[in-house]
Order: sequence, then structure tokens, then C-alpha cells
Amino acid sequence: MPEARIKTDICVVGAGHAGCEAALACARLGFDTTIFTVSVESIALMPCNPNIGGTSKGHLVRELDALGGEMGKNIDKTFIQSKMLNVSKGPAVHSLRAQADKADYTRSMRQILENQENLTIKQGEVCEILTEEGADGKPVVCGVRIFTGTIYECKAVILCTGTYLKARCLCGESITYTGPNGLQAANHLTESLEKLGVKLRRFKTGTPARMDKRSLDFSKMEEQVGDEKIIPFSFSTNPADIQREQVSCYLTYTNEKTHEIIRGNLDRSPIYAGIIEGTGPRYCPSIEDKVVKFADKERHQVFIEPEGLYTNEMYVGGMSSSLPEDVQLAMYRTVPGMENCRIVRNAYAIEYDCLESGELTPSLEIKNVGKLFSAGQFNGSSGYEEAAAQGLIAGINACLSLKGEEPLILDRSEAYIGVLIDDLVTKDNREPYRMMTSRAEYRLLLRQDNADLRLRKFGHQVGLISDEQYNHVLEKEKLIAAEVARLKETKVGGNKEVQAFLEAHGSAALRTAASLAELICRPELDYECLAEIDKEREPLPEEVIEQVLINIKYEGYIERQLRQVEQFKKTEKRRIPADIDYDDISSLRLEARQKLKMFKPISVGQASRISGVSPADISVLLIYLEQMNRK
Repeated sequence: MPEARIKTDICVVGAGHAGCEAALACARLGFDTTIFTVSVESIALMPCNPNIGGTSKGHLVRELDALGGEMGKNIDKTFIQSKMLNVSKGPAVHSLRAQADKADYTRSMRQILENQENLTIKQGEVCEILTEEGADGKPVVCGVRIFTGTIYECKAVILCTGTYLKARCLCGESITYTGPNGLQAANHLTESLEKLGVKLRRFKTGTPARMDKRSLDFSKMEEQVGDEKIIPFSFSTNPADIQREQVSCYLTYTNEKTHEIIRGNLDRSPIYAGIIEGTGPRYCPSIEDKVVKFADKERHQVFIEPEGLYTNEMYVGGMSSSLPEDVQLAMYRTVPGMENCRIVRNAYAIEYDCLESGELTPSLEIKNVGKLFSAGQFNGSSGYEEAAAQGLIAGINACLSLKGEEPLILDRSEAYIGVLIDDLVTKDNREPYRMMTSRAEYRLLLRQDNADLRLRKFGHQVGLISDEQYNHVLEKEKLIAAEVARLKETKVGGNKEVQAFLEAHGSAALRTAASLAELICRPELDYECLAEIDKEREPLPEEVIEQVLINIKYEGYIERQLRQVEQFKKTEKRRIPADIDYDDISSLRLEARQKLKMFKPISVGQASRISGVSPADISVLLIYLEQMNRK
């Protein structure tokens, strides 16, 4: 039987947030790219929460944008409420979060993909990865086969399958073998991957119900409004262009009655009845998990969030569940403001195949199959933002690989993206991985506000950031450095004007002359208010002023973290040869040997972060590497 054959450079499997970023990166870097999806209507779908960003996740979106990604630009176009979180805390944990119009977000991203040069969208299920034997005997990707039989010959494949591989959705006793939102599952690719020696496992995630807005009583809830001054996600977005009227969200709470209903029906929950095989996310638990694991808590937060401007569907954040529909209705109706709620879409849990720990290299290439990259939930992570960040890096590295160039690997001191990928590569994650600020050791350096200063250079190097965009960052760096230097050099004495100014701001009087930088370090003073006694200053952009203020106020802490980074870099630079035989290192403990063989770290620093590898094992490894170098 004759078969159709189509040539392309790179195939991207899946068109969720990871797939979109991967495909756009590949196409923009000049490679003919084909992106496959089970449904064109599901491109950049938001099957769970209707928002982008949030604590630490906002950092990822900013970094993604700094490198040349699309998510930040798209949410700036399609948000309906925006808020900077954690503003009462230090700048390290400030995180931007925006409610999206789900339909608009999807529609806008689809339009971007459809009009991108070098990019073709193809609706179809990829069922087989085709390979040929490489020079080292390892299989190397040479194409994919879709379910209709057509073969796409290619040089690299990026797997961004999300939650679709052998997916099944569970709502009490009801089980449907579909992907999210009732979309077609991908049931054939798993077998092909396993034949190639790729190890997989089952994970689980879930989503809450969607309610009819007309059936809710918002007067019994706490209104949550957006920020007066809206800050964009993308460094390319003009803030003046996105100041607009915003939609409110609402906060309510569960209560003891809610918890009684849940406890009384745990035997009907697939999670507790043993029907679900996969492991769920610890940091985004179902309401059943919350009630069982936090039995001492009298109530849990419930966020009621609009799904868009042209729908009455409201997302019930904090109450994901796999309980049966009758139990769902009963428990939701115990929540203040939801007494008469009508469910538009039931909550459900979803199970799916994903990559086992130890299968990835830091470039996001799968270890045992050449030119096969992967990103997103398939890699064992959760969240739109985590997926998009991985998609961009996988796309960049697939292109660099085809060019014969070194991959882009961001380390833990350079980006949250670096922390995310390093954790996926080195840790034996037994549940869907979620990014958090606490995971970043150098978070004072990795702030969301300086992502462009940290990462634009990498985006420019690979070709996703234009000369104009990069020159803007270089100019910004110069302005920041010059202003910080001027403030340190400019002294003010204890004259009447200065003393009166300090008194008016509740600040201690000067006994000797002080620099303007020293005054800025006082908690009650800042850059803006000092304009009164700083007559010579030139007007500067807000983005420059923000960096000047942070750099001065937190100078001591920043310098301390920079010293820590220096020490970190030393171990990262100690490379481990790819052909090292850990069985030759007799003093290594058995567990350490097993873990090192499993994860195959590229550096001593990476080896030190593998669970089961102790500091003593690292000392043994260092001695062995030293002996190797002497030979």
C-alpha cells in the first residue's frame, strides 16, 4: 500500500503551551517546522486555571519573554485582570499574575502560529517515532508516522504531549478515555517510545468544576480587584497600551459542612478507592487531599475566577476533585455564595503517561534516542508556565543540535528556567513538579524585574532577540550603572533644607555628610522622594529607576549572593567525562553509584544535587577525576 511522505526539518508533537513555544522558536530560527495536534481548536488550550503567572511562575514567563518566547506577549494582549503578588514582601518574590480570557488566549496564539513563516500546523495523532542507527549505535530520529499512515521525514522531534498519552479522566465511578475537556487521547505513541527504550510512568492531575455565573451570589464573597497600574509581562509591551478596565475575581471558603460531605464520600473518590494509578501533585492537591492531609484546618480558600469576557463560566480555584457528580454538587453548595450553584463542567482527575526520572539530558534531549527532545508535562512537570519555558529551551536546543552547535543550558544561578530544568534532570521527582521561589537558591539575583538584564544576551546569541531589543538592554544597563555611581558620589550635608526634608519623612537627622545612596538605604526613603533634595538628577525611565532602587537598597545581600554564585560556578565547571565508568570508583557507595549511572550528570555540581549522592561521595568523585587528569 503506497504511503505519503512529507519532508520537514523538525516535528513538534503537541500544540499546548510547550509545543507552541518550541515550534515558534524552531520556525523563527529558520527551520521548516511541523506542529501536530489532535485538534486545531486545542492550540494553546488552557484546560485548567484561567491565568498565567503567579508566585515563581511569573518569573518563568518574564524569563521566557527575555529569551524571545511568546507567552508574555500573548497574555498581555488577552488578560482581563492583572495583579503583582507579594508586593508586601521583598522584590525577590514579587510575581506577576494575570487572568486570561481563555478563548481569546487560544485564538490569539493560534493566529500567531498560523501566520509564522516556516511553520505548518497539522491536525493528526503521531503514533510512531521513526529512527535509524546512529554512528554510535544509538537510535537517531529520522521521522514520525501519524495515525493515517503518512510519514513525516525530519531531522529532530520535540515531544510536547502534555496530559494526552493514554489519558483517562475520572469523575467518581465514571471513567472516560479522553484527554482534557473531552478531547481525543493519544493512545499509540507510548508503545513506540517504550520500544525505543524510553522509560515512562503515570502521573495524575486534576481540575475543579466550572460554574454558571448566574447561579452564584457574589455578595457573600470577598471581591478581588486588579492593580490600578498594570505592569506587562513582556519587556516589549508598552505599559501605556495595556491600561484598561479589569474584571473582578472573588474569594470564599470551605467550611466544616463541606469537609463532612467529602469525608463521608472518600470511598467513592478514585484517588482513595485505588482506581487512580498515577501520582498527583503535592502542591496543587485535590480538595479531598486537603481535607484528609490538613484535617486540623477549619476552612480552605476558594477562588472564583472568570474564564473570559464572553462566557458565564466561572473557575472554582482550590476545589479540584475526582468525586462523583452528586457529591460535587453537594459539597460545592455548602460554600458561601455557591448555595444555588449550577455546574457547567464537572471537576475531574486526569491520568497520563510521562517521562520517568533520569531520562533527560540538561539540553532536554532524551538520553537514549538522538535528536529526540521533550518538554512540558511529558517531562513530569505541571503548569502552563513550566511547560512553555521548557518548550522554548527544547526548541532552541533542537535547532542548535542540527547546526552542530553547543546547547543552551542555563544554570541555577542564571534563571528560574535553569532551576526548573536542573531539578527535572537531577531529581527523582515522584510527583508532578511545580516551580516555587523556595526552589531557587539565588532568588534575590533571579528577580522577575531583571529577567531582561539576565537573559536577553542568550536570546540574542541564539537569534530570537533582535539587535534593537538587545541594544535597548545594553543602554538600560549603562543608565543603571551610571545612576548608581552618581548617587554614591553625590553627597548632601546637614543644611536646613536637608534636615527639614528628613524630618518631614520621619527620618533621622544627619550628623555628617551622607551620599544619596546612603539615604536611599533608609527604609522610610526611596529614589522618588529624594528628588526634592537631588536637584541635578536627569529624568530616567521607570524601568531604570526600579533597578537603581533595588541595587542600592539590597546591595549587601546581592553581593553576598554573588559570592555564593562564584563558589557554585566552580563545581559546575568541573566537568564529568561522558564515558566515565562509575563501577571503576571502588570507594563510591552502591546507592551513589546507581544514581550516578542513572542520571549521568555532566558536572560535579550537578552530581552533588542528585538525591542519594552524599558529600562524601562527591569527595570520592573529585579525587577520582583528579587522578584521571594526571594520567
